[in-house]
Amino acid sequence: MQDLDLLLTSIPKMNPYDRSLVERAYHKARLKHDGIKRLSGEPYFTHCVAVAKILADMKLDAEAIAAALMHDLIEDTDVTRSEIAVEFNETIASLVESVTKLEKLPIPIADNPSDKRKRDVDRENEYLRKMFMAMGDDIRVVLIKLADRLHNMQTLDSMPPEKQISKSRETLELYAPLANRLGIWEIKWRLEDLAFRYLEKDSYKAIARCLDERRAERDQYIEQVIQKVQQALNQHGLSNVNIKGRSKHIYSIYSKMKRKHIPFEEVYDVQALRIIVDTLPQCYLALGIIHNMWRPVPGEFDDYIASPKDNFYQSLHTAVIDDSGRHLEVQIRTWDMHEHAEYGIAAHWRYKEGAGRDDAFDNRVAFIRRLLEFGQEDDNQDSTNFMEALRTEVFEDRVYVFTPQGDIVDLPKGATPIDFAYHIHTEVGNRCRGAKVNGKLVTLSYELKNGDKVKIETNKYGGPKLDWLNSGTGFVKTQRARSKIRYWFRKQNRDKNLAEGRNVVVHELKRLGLSDTYTFESVAALFDFADTQDFFVAVGSGNVDGAHIAARLLDSEKTTNSDEGNSERQANAHRKPDETPLEYTGSIQVEDSSGYPVNIAKCCNPVVGDPIIGYITRGRGVSVHRADCVNILALNEQHRFVTVSWGHVNRLNTVYVPIEIIAFDRDGLLRDISTAIAKERINLTDVKVSLQQDIATFNLMMQLQDLKQLPRVLGLIEGISSVVDARRITM
Repeated sequence: MQDLDLLLTSIPKMNPYDRSLVERAYHKARLKHDGIKRLSGEPYFTHCVAVAKILADMKLDAEAIAAALMHDLIEDTDVTRSEIAVEFNETIASLVESVTKLEKLPIPIADNPSDKRKRDVDRENEYLRKMFMAMGDDIRVVLIKLADRLHNMQTLDSMPPEKQISKSRETLELYAPLANRLGIWEIKWRLEDLAFRYLEKDSYKAIARCLDERRAERDQYIEQVIQKVQQALNQHGLSNVNIKGRSKHIYSIYSKMKRKHIPFEEVYDVQALRIIVDTLPQCYLALGIIHNMWRPVPGEFDDYIASPKDNFYQSLHTAVIDDSGRHLEVQIRTWDMHEHAEYGIAAHWRYKEGAGRDDAFDNRVAFIRRLLEFGQEDDNQDSTNFMEALRTEVFEDRVYVFTPQGDIVDLPKGATPIDFAYHIHTEVGNRCRGAKVNGKLVTLSYELKNGDKVKIETNKYGGPKLDWLNSGTGFVKTQRARSKIRYWFRKQNRDKNLAEGRNVVVHELKRLGLSDTYTFESVAALFDFADTQDFFVAVGSGNVDGAHIAARLLDSEKTTNSDEGNSERQANAHRKPDETPLEYTGSIQVEDSSGYPVNIAKCCNPVVGDPIIGYITRGRGVSVHRADCVNILALNEQHRFVTVSWGHVNRLNTVYVPIEIIAFDRDGLLRDISTAIAKERINLTDVKVSLQQDIATFNLMMQLQDLKQLPRVLGLIEGISSVVDARRITM
């Protein structure tokens, strides 16, 4: 019962009712988990107590700690939600239910291992979605889950290696960034180091060894620095000051080494100084004293007090060069800032429970709800898309831009003027037709940067462009904007969506050179649509975009080619000894060729992966065409056709694809096109340009590593100002 006493003494302002809640939750969880063991062999109840203790250390209230003690009861025992609500209260029952994993989901069960893995992933994603949505109503839901994940990571040694890897990756990609966004530094760095320990064992051990080897030297150095700083602060009347050395945690060191491509020896801020004072003015006074003692490093000062981070973190950060020439990082903050930096939103909880109103807490809760808005805007969004959006939008780095009135707008890194427009108002986004950044016109795919001042140009009528949803064009980054665009298209007339969708499908088939290979019915079937009109409507409403169509078509081409190759190999294995075997010519197999030379036809330029057919010419051997080449289809000399296939293709080989670009001529057009292609690491082996009445036509030969690069580079080119069309040439 010693662990119960520790919990009770950890809860601030304990009253008889709070004590009763925790004691009853403790005894109920202990009884229901009796006899259940963890993989390590320890009683399972030790995990429940550990999770509750983490929350107690964060100064959370009795309800949260009681819920933490019982957080696995609904999932692992016969206890029901209603039972908890009756014995305790509705709030605790809701908290326990919100962190309970889902047991039943509408996912087909299959014996195939890959299907089982997908089912497990879908179940986990759906559980996380449920938990995050509940977080908008009660932030304690996610605090309990973070504590649960922290203790699970601390005891991960007993899990199988594959579980160690998957849990660590999920922790690093999801839970540590979540703790960071909530401002809970103490949990963030612990989760990062624990996950890094399993994902990069050698790197983890190497950095840990370097830290241990120099610990004594660093401790001696930092002690001398603390004494010198303390003396200087005292001389200026700052006597009630706490100064501590702060070691950079292992994953942070690794990230800096990787980001800057430097060895451990060049990470100068492994050891830093943290100064905690009583008042805000004392922060700036202490900063002046430090800068007067040692020379500041240019560009290394950040005032997060005047401009807090998006997770409400406040502190002064500076770096100086001391008398011995060493770099020293210094953080300066008040005690209140320090508590909020370590425990984030959890530090506000006790104020919420008090009589007074805590505006900071309300602001943080409103901030969390805004982050999760995108999860409620798109009814058709499944759990996998929700989690992907959470990773890419909520947890990525942010940029801060200004409205024309000077208000700050917080967006994920890579956001565009369209994302900005939808952040301001839905109608501003729907009617967006142009943008000015810092007074200059920019493209709608322009990536906003910190400090940009953005003005949106709108029309009185109209709506968003369907092409904005195409991931290859880079027009939209945020899920918020994407959801609002899809919603707009869903509200439009079905006939209009049908026409728009048909145009998109025609465009993708045309630019990939597959118009004669696929029918509308076959494209719809690739997406499991039996009715082509329903498929067109889905495309027209934005549920299926051009990039998805292009990727699915290329995958289908690859599968078809692979199946044909397997059939030929099987037929070859059953040949009689007197039959003519397949002969290799380069990478192409020609059946019954009798040694004819093989040439790639210039009229349709087939590339690896295209369906092909051979034609025996007069005097030039076998000419290899695309199967849908109009020149071949026009011939009636069937006796000259031979069966050919790509054979065993070395995937490292490049393929050459001719494309045609039509655009309105302007200065710098060829440069912009070349830059877009170069960014994709694609070589141009031939460039021809013709100009007629201000219309420029470019014929380019691109050297691709894989046909899957084609849709993306065509999308990038079509996103260039004044470009009308970009497509693959098959004739």
